[in-house]
Amino acid sequence: MASWMLVLCVLAASLCQVWSSLEEHPPRVLSPWRKQGKGLSRVKRDWIIPQIRVLENSKQVPEALVQIKSDKIFTGEVIYKLEGPGVDQEPKNLFEIDDKSGVIRSKQPLDREKHRSFTLKAFALSPSGERLENPTTIEIVVLDQNDNRPVFTQSQFVGTVSEFSIPGTSVMSVSATDADDPTTENAILSYSIIGQESVPPNAVTKVMFGINNETGTIYTRDVGLDREVVKSFRLRLQIADMSGQGLTSEGVAIIHVSDINNHAPQFRPAAYSFTALENRKSFEVGRVNVTDRDDPGTGNWEAKYSITNDPDGNFDISTDPVTNQGVLTVLTPLDFEARDEYNLKLRVENVNALSSKAPNLPLSTATVQVKVVNENEAPHFREDPVLIVVPESVPPGTLLKSNYAFDPENSKLRYEISRDPERWLDINRDSGDITAKKSFNMRSPHVRNNIYRAVVKVTDVGGLSSTGAVTITLKETNDFPPQVVPVSGSVCKEGTPEASGLVVTAVDQDYPPHAAPFIFEIPDDLPVNWTVSQLNATHAVLHPLVLLEAGEYAVPLLVSDSGRPALSSFAHVNITVCLCDSSGDCKSAAGAVLGSSVGISFIALIIIMASIALLLLLLLLAVAATACGRRHHIRKGTGLLIGESEDDVRDNVFNYDEQGGGEEDENGFNIDLLWNPHDDPSTPGSYYPMPGFPRGKQPLRRDAPHNLPSPIYPRRPPADPTDIEDYISDGLEAADGDPNVPPYDTALIYDYEGEGSLSGSLSSIASGSSDGDQDYDYLNDWGPRFQKLANMYDPR
Repeated sequence: MASWMLVLCVLAASLCQVWSSLEEHPPRVLSPWRKQGKGLSRVKRDWIIPQIRVLENSKQVPEALVQIKSDKIFTGEVIYKLEGPGVDQEPKNLFEIDDKSGVIRSKQPLDREKHRSFTLKAFALSPSGERLENPTTIEIVVLDQNDNRPVFTQSQFVGTVSEFSIPGTSVMSVSATDADDPTTENAILSYSIIGQESVPPNAVTKVMFGINNETGTIYTRDVGLDREVVKSFRLRLQIADMSGQGLTSEGVAIIHVSDINNHAPQFRPAAYSFTALENRKSFEVGRVNVTDRDDPGTGNWEAKYSITNDPDGNFDISTDPVTNQGVLTVLTPLDFEARDEYNLKLRVENVNALSSKAPNLPLSTATVQVKVVNENEAPHFREDPVLIVVPESVPPGTLLKSNYAFDPENSKLRYEISRDPERWLDINRDSGDITAKKSFNMRSPHVRNNIYRAVVKVTDVGGLSSTGAVTITLKETNDFPPQVVPVSGSVCKEGTPEASGLVVTAVDQDYPPHAAPFIFEIPDDLPVNWTVSQLNATHAVLHPLVLLEAGEYAVPLLVSDSGRPALSSFAHVNITVCLCDSSGDCKSAAGAVLGSSVGISFIALIIIMASIALLLLLLLLAVAATACGRRHHIRKGTGLLIGESEDDVRDNVFNYDEQGGGEEDENGFNIDLLWNPHDDPSTPGSYYPMPGFPRGKQPLRRDAPHNLPSPIYPRRPPADPTDIEDYISDGLEAADGDPNVPPYDTALIYDYEGEGSLSGSLSSIASGSSDGDQDYDYLNDWGPRFQKLANMYDPR
C-alpha cells in the first residue's frame, strides 16, 4: 500500500483565498504510517482520503486545491505525477500538479452542469521513473452555484375546461426544469400566475384560475365559465428557483372553454309543405331548418332527425353536415293512384345527449305535408322475369302465359316479342297471350341449363313502353330412342362362353331422366345362341351360350331407356368369333390357319403359295407377249385404234363424260364425235364417238382463241411419289393459263400413262385423216338443233 503524507487544503468560495494564503498557512499533513521503536513500519490499513470539494465558476485560477507528500525518507529526489479525467484524459487541462511540491491546482473555472466530479490518481516516482509508492486516488467534487434559470418545458401550454365547471376543477398541469443541483435550494421551483386575459377581451374580469406553486397544476377558482360568453383565456405564468426567491422565467398557458350540450335544437319553422313526383325514388323532396346555440360542428350542435309516422318506410330524413338542415327524401316510388298525400311528423335531437345543466324541455317536432304529383307511367310487369315452365315437346299453339303486365292508368296496351332467337314463341298483340309457335328443342345453343330466354315489350297509348324478360324452363321429354354402340365387334373362340363376350352400350340424345339407365335384352321369340348380361346402368355384355365355331354372327339386341314412356330400338350386332392371340386380339388369316389344330401343315402351305406365285408369273408373261404381237400389226401412222377393222375398234370405244383435252390433241386419239340425239348439243359432255362419222381434218372451233402460245406442261412425273401433288399442281396451273385448250371451264391433262405398261401410249394414236379433208356443211341441213354444232365446225 502507498504511504503518503497528505495535506488537504479546501478553499471555500466565500473566503476567496489566494495562492499566498497557502504559503502563510501550510496545509495539514496526514500520515498513514507510524513510527515504532527506532524504525518505520506500515500500518495495516490505508487512510480513507476525503473528497476535495471545489466551488464551480471560481474566478481565482490557478487555484491550489490540495498538496500530497510522501512521509517515507528517500535518499534521492521524489517526483509527483497526476493522471485521470481533467489531466491527461478528456476533459483535459483542468488540473495540474507541481512535480516537486505535490500541490494540485485547478487551471480554469469548473462547471458542475458539465462535470460533477473527477477521480484522479497520484504517483511518487524516482528521477529514473521508478515507482516509489503505490498510487493513491483523489476525488474532486464540484460544488453547485445557482447559475441557471429555471425554464418551462413548453413555450405555450394548451388546455381545455368545460363551461360551467365548478371551482377546484383541474384544468391542466405545467412543468419546468432547472439545470442546477436538484439536491440544493438552487433547483427548488415555485409556480405562479402573474396575468389573465379573456377572449373576447374583458369578457371576464375576475380571476378564474389558480395554480399549485409546487406541482404546476392549474385549476378553476370561481364560477361563471360560459362558452357563449367567453371562448378562452390566456394566462401568464412564472417559474422561480430557490423556492421562489431565486432566478425566474415566464411562460404562457392557453385555456379553451369547451362546449357542453346545454341547448336543444329547435325547428324554425315548425310546419312545411312539399310536392313529390310519383314513381321516383332516392330523390330530395325538401329541407327543414333547426337552430342550436351550442358550438357548431360538434356533436352538441349536430341534429339527428327522425320520422315518427312512416310505417311503410317510404321516406327518409338525413342531416346536412354543413348546414345542419334535415333533408327529406323518397326511398320507395310513390303511387298517385294508391295515395296522393302524406302528412309526416318529424322530431329532432342532438347527436350527443343533453347535459344535466340544460333546461328540461321536450324534443322539438314539426309537421310536413307531401303531395304526390301524378304522371304518365310506363306499363308494369306483374313479375320480372316472366316465368314459364313447359315440356320441350309442347304442341304448337299451346298457351304459355297470359295477364303478366298492366298499365297504372288502365290504358290499352300493345304487346310484341322483341327477342326470340329460335322463333319458338308467338304473342297476341292485344291480349299479350304468349303461345308456342313450334315445339322446343333442348339441344338448341340458346338453351342453357334447360332455360330459354326471350324478351317481351309492352307499350301504352302514350308511347311509353317497358320490356320484360321471359324465362322459359324446359322440361325434358323422351323424344329419342337409345342406339346400340358398337354394332360390330369380335369375341375370342378359345374362352369359355361365360368369360368371353362383347361389351356394348347405348347413346341417347335425350337428357336425364329420359336416358340412362338402359335395359338390354334379346327378344325371346328369336332363337339365338347368345345372351346379354347387364354390367351397370349404361353397359351390358353379349356372350355366347355355347362354344361357337369361328365365323360371323348377327345377334339381335333390344335396348330401352328410362323415359316415361320408355323408348327402345332394335339392332343387329355383328360379332366375329375368331382365334385370338395372347393379348386378346383376333389373329390374321395366316396366323389363324397356323394356329389351328385342324389346318394344313406349314410345308404344304409354302408349296401352295409358291405354285400361286408361279402361275401369276406365267400369266404376266403371256399378257406381255400378246401386247408385243399387237404392236407389230399396227399400221405406221394410223394410230392404235385404226387397225384392220375400224368398225370393230370404234364399236368398243366409249366416252364416259370425258370432256377435257382429247379434241385438240393431234398426237393423241382422234375420235370423230357425233351428237347424241337424246342430249342437248349445247351441253358439254353430250358428244361421244360413233362409227360412220365422216373423217377428215380436225375441225376448228370458232369459240376458241387460236395462234396463242401455250404454256409448257410437265411431261414426266417426279421419281419420288411424295412429289405427285406438286406435279399435279404444276399441270393444273399450266392448263389454267393455256388459251388453246377446250373446253375453257376445265383443265384436265391426262397425257402421262405411267411406266412399265405393256400397252402403248394413247398419244401415239394417230388419226387416219386430217382436219382439212373433213366437210361438215351437211350439219346445216340437220335443223336448228344442230345449228350450234354446225357453227362450231364451220371452216370459215
